[in-house]
Amino acid sequence: MSDHGQGSLLAQPLGRPSAGRVAAYLGLFLLGAVIGFAGALVQAAWFPGGLLLALAGAAGLFLGGAYAMGGRGGAVAPVVGWIVTVILLTTSRPEGDFLFGAGLGSYLFLLGGMALAVICATLGAGRQPRGGPARLGK
Repeated sequence: MSDHGQGSLLAQPLGRPSAGRVAAYLGLFLLGAVIGFAGALVQAAWFPGGLLLALAGAAGLFLGGAYAMGGRGGAVAPVVGWIVTVILLTTSRPEGDFLFGAGLGSYLFLLGGMALAVICATLGAGRQPRGGPARLGK
């Protein structure tokens, strides 16, 4: 049941991530912010097609980040960037300016993007135990 004396993955001490991995997560966070901003503009410009394009771009980034980083953290980093950007864009300024109008497309973008974030973070590539291809316990 042991992986060559290493024990369970849950029993392993947490190590500090490398600088490259931190930079990759930061890059995914910034890409999530860019996709959130671009999606906010595109979904309102071309209503049915722009909404689908914005949601497809967000889902592609979320799922692609998970597979690129080899774990669910790769999906969470762009999701956090996307949500922070979209929430900040929904607030109105004191002058009365806002980016999102009260309409069906805006609500579908917000709720659809959040649902896609949960789906992609759940279905993303999780860590697999190291070892041989045999079943555990054999």
